[in-house]
Amino acid sequence: MDNKKDSLMLIDGMALLFRAFYATAVSGQFMINAKGMPTNAVHGFLKHMLAAVSEFSPSHLAVCWDMGSKTFRTELFDSYKANRGEAPVELIPQFDLAKEVVSAFDIPNIGLAGYEADDCIGTIARQLGGSMPISILTGDRDILQLLDDAVTVILLKKGFGNYQVHTPGSFFEECGLIPRQMIDLKALMGDPSDNYPGVKGIGEKTALKLLKEHGHIEGILENLELLSKSHRSKIEQDLEMLHLSRKLAEIHCSVPVDCDLEAAVFSPDREKVESMLLDTGLRGIARMVPFRSEVVF
Repeated sequence: MDNKKDSLMLIDGMALLFRAFYATAVSGQFMINAKGMPTNAVHGFLKHMLAAVSEFSPSHLAVCWDMGSKTFRTELFDSYKANRGEAPVELIPQFDLAKEVVSAFDIPNIGLAGYEADDCIGTIARQLGGSMPISILTGDRDILQLLDDAVTVILLKKGFGNYQVHTPGSFFEECGLIPRQMIDLKALMGDPSDNYPGVKGIGEKTALKLLKEHGHIEGILENLELLSKSHRSKIEQDLEMLHLSRKLAEIHCSVPVDCDLEAAVFSPDREKVESMLLDTGLRGIARMVPFRSEVVF
């Protein structure tokens, strides 16, 4: 294999699965198969994955998953993501089905209880970033903090096959920050979708201004006397939550997981994949699959 062309795509399985589910669930298109199981999320997940493979041609693939709702973040802050309800009943059986489908493609499923998919992605990106270019496929902007010279982030846009590809340079052009500053940005302004508040009264505009002027949270705290009375007061009152929010916002990049590159080579076996697609009622997906070349003797 020509190493110059090798690249690893890490897929945020949960982000793709949820996105695919809600895109069709809104109109009640759950795609019930012959076994009575909904497949709309898995169908959309596969379409997103295979469209990205077609567009970006990675030689290696791995899919990372959340492994339950309890993580080290919920231990730090019991309200973390507490604003999210239970998964819809039509989605629940598709979590295991998605992993089975990924296995049929001979792609590693990676996840560890106590951590989120983002943490597994960050860990593998740091482990392997020196060996080949890495791309991360997701719909979640939180992952932009992982950008570096070896790691690009492919953000899904509306529909299939529409992407915004970020590098450290494009991220700086967009918001004037380097990727790691995104952690401090979220620590200051909070994250309503993950249900932690940051500093009450500090929004994105103010947080960006403070980080551009002082670099990071330590720089802001060292220069509190230079801040307006209002900003200084808000930060001093919420200092504990600021530090906690930073821990919640930072992707943990030393999870005890790894990705076996040999196992991650993307070369789907036609018989195995077609059998799985037939069995799950997803046969139409087969036309998108780049099956390994047949060997002619």
